[in-house]
Amino acid sequence: MTKVLITGANGLLGQKLVQLYEEDQDVEVIATGRGENRNLAGTYSYEQMDITSQEEVMQVIKKHTPDVVINTAAMTHVDQCELNPDDCWKLNVDAVNHLIEACEKTDSFLIHLSTDFIFDGEDGPYIEEDLPNPLSKYAESKLESEKLLKASGIRHAIARTMLVYGIVHDMSRSNIILWVKESLEQKKLIKVVNDQWRTPTLAEDLAKGCALIAKNKAEGVFHISGKDLLTPYDMAVATAEFFNLDKSLIEKVDASIFTQPAKRPPKTGFILDKARKELGYEPVTFTEGLAILKSQLAHA
Repeated sequence: MTKVLITGANGLLGQKLVQLYEEDQDVEVIATGRGENRNLAGTYSYEQMDITSQEEVMQVIKKHTPDVVINTAAMTHVDQCELNPDDCWKLNVDAVNHLIEACEKTDSFLIHLSTDFIFDGEDGPYIEEDLPNPLSKYAESKLESEKLLKASGIRHAIARTMLVYGIVHDMSRSNIILWVKESLEQKKLIKVVNDQWRTPTLAEDLAKGCALIAKNKAEGVFHISGKDLLTPYDMAVATAEFFNLDKSLIEKVDASIFTQPAKRPPKTGFILDKARKELGYEPVTFTEGLAILKSQLAHA
């Protein structure tokens, strides 16, 4: 029996991991998060744990001595990180240090989530070895957390991802697809950028990628994302077409019309060869992802 502890278990990826592991009799899950448990009932156990508290992290991880810790907790709102750099650093860097210290004591394998934003977007899509050049406080914090892990003596993996979409069971979180769908259903005109490129990632695929890393105890950096390189405008049009909504309400714009505190990389996207070869990772297409979302919405 493998014991897996998940941080940020109330978030989108955290919930998908808890659900994924519910189907695996060989894995015992300890879900942790700030505040009350927001997951559906299951065979896992839940502990409140604030990862910014060194004491709590040490206490909970030493209590459970997990084989694997998957750190999905982070401050990911890019503009909020820019405006509140201290909070960003506490959650994205200091907390990772606490996890490293605790995993050292229990000899746990730590899987840490990182981001495409560590790259400047000048020559994407990227492979794992490409040189980072962060453009924002959020990106700097995630790169710093990667450096901490690489300098530590613990067994670890870094799973970089981007633009994760999906739904949590209580529908408390939105994403680009839900926003487009709801706006068009309300006949709202929306402006969507056409000069940024990403490989959007279905949350279930990201959970699957993390589980493959955990199962293989595969050390190193892995790019885990979707396979289609798209602009947000492409995604919006595909969403409109898939749900039979009026795509003439979608206005194509460039990013310069939005005033955002944090700078975004223009073109990222990931090359997935390493994850395919070493983990057997294969994501769905964006259209298949929309179909999965549609079926989940029908049961929500």
